[in-house]
Amino acid sequence: MSSIRRALPTLAGYLDERIVRWRTGTSEGQVAVLTALIAMSGAILVGSLVSYNTFPAATFVIPMLLGTMALRYRPLLTLVLVIFAFIAITVTRQYVIAVGNDLPGITSGRISTLVVMAIVAAIVLYESSRHRSGLPGPLGEAMLVDLRDKLQAQGVVPPLPQGWASQSAMLSAGGAKFAGDFLVANLSDDETTLEMVLVDVCGKGLAAGTQSLQFAGALGGLIGALPPLGLFSAGNDFLLRQSWDEGFATAVHVLVDLSTGCYSIINAGHPPALRWVAAHDEWEIDGARGTALGITKRPDFHQTTGRLEVGDALMFYTDGVVETRTQDFTSGIEWLRTAARTVVSTGFDQAPRRILKLVTSGDDDRAVLILSRPGATASDSLPA
Repeated sequence: MSSIRRALPTLAGYLDERIVRWRTGTSEGQVAVLTALIAMSGAILVGSLVSYNTFPAATFVIPMLLGTMALRYRPLLTLVLVIFAFIAITVTRQYVIAVGNDLPGITSGRISTLVVMAIVAAIVLYESSRHRSGLPGPLGEAMLVDLRDKLQAQGVVPPLPQGWASQSAMLSAGGAKFAGDFLVANLSDDETTLEMVLVDVCGKGLAAGTQSLQFAGALGGLIGALPPLGLFSAGNDFLLRQSWDEGFATAVHVLVDLSTGCYSIINAGHPPALRWVAAHDEWEIDGARGTALGITKRPDFHQTTGRLEVGDALMFYTDGVVETRTQDFTSGIEWLRTAARTVVSTGFDQAPRRILKLVTSGDDDRAVLILSRPGATASDSLPA
């Protein structure tokens, strides 16, 4: 018993290493999976030779479908050929048994099974050959999701110094995991300066999602390394170099001195920021305006400045929050001011999520970001 207990961690470590190698798409991992599926097919072959009624030829579709999810095209082709060799052995044995017992060797049922298996194999191989990443579907998806998670990590606002709080919420159109809206943020090493950019990449569906991943990577690598106007200029040049059908994006940039509350806002074709003035108990519209990124080589940006007092806040959002098929841009902003005033009347906790719940569902991504200065009672930024 003790030897078994000592062997279990070793076996678990071996299997874990093989799974990691498979997930990275290495040849060794592919060979290991191929070997396991061929062994499974061999077990099915033995069962079929012993009892064909229990393991008919159609049972071989199980390792074939598993191969679709786990193997690249060439290993999958090898598996399919091996499986069809096993099917040939099974069908031949059944034919010999039938003839030896004066029964019809070729029946419509057996022919139908072979035809169906051939069609399934053709579909499986065709689908595998279309994977442009060279990886089976689950591996390609895992790689893309991992890339998305790493890029979205740049948009997580770090814990802020005492007296400041940030919250954000995003909803993609149709519930997809890849959206055209994204946030990048940077807190200086001395925790005195916070810089954030909220971006809305033009486009719908998959195209907007992949373009936002590219643009998020570009801005995420530059934020904090360039001054605000330089960051937008670099982003504009990046978009102009792309060959996208709809190669532009709107963005809003905010730079806040957390020691004084002073801030500056640069807007590039984005919906205007809103400032909560606690003394007046209302959301005021910020005046920063500018040209969207990716339209012209010399975009025009205007910067506004201000100072957040204790109790004040800034709100940034994308056009999916204020524009719908039944509501124009101007009316949408007025609606948002009223709705957000009602929401924050009970506090800023989860305010972005509560605001998005009030937005009419549409075919555009929606995002809300709120940076507030509640004072010494709040020390950490709240996650999205």
